[in-house]
Amino acid sequence: QVQLVESGGGLVQAGGSLRLSCAASGSIPSGNAMGWYRQAPGKQRELVAAIASGGYTNYADFVKGRFTISRDNAKATVSLQMNSLKPEDTAVYYCRLSIPRAEYWGQGTQVTVSS
Repeated sequence: QVQLVESGGGLVQAGGSLRLSCAASGSIPSGNAMGWYRQAPGKQRELVAAIASGGYTNYADFVKGRFTISRDNAKATVSLQMNSLKPEDTAVYYCRLSIPRAEYWGQGTQVTVSS
């Protein structure tokens, strides 16, 4: 089993920054992809950014140029640097680790951006 624990959420004013971190533990499969998803009230969960074990990244259009995803394979962590935050970025942010036949989710961390 894999456990994912997120940290770094909170309340920030529009235009501000936050950094989310996710630490994986347990039987972590090699060749995994890690990513961040978010879910706002009344909306579906959506991809924010993902990064493969080799470093290839993928971003949702709505965060390009504002958010940066990174990972440390030795520490089994993934981070999301969020800059120029907007009120519409308010959501619960979830960490995900995936391999072709399995996926694991963290419990989520709340990000609230005030206008």
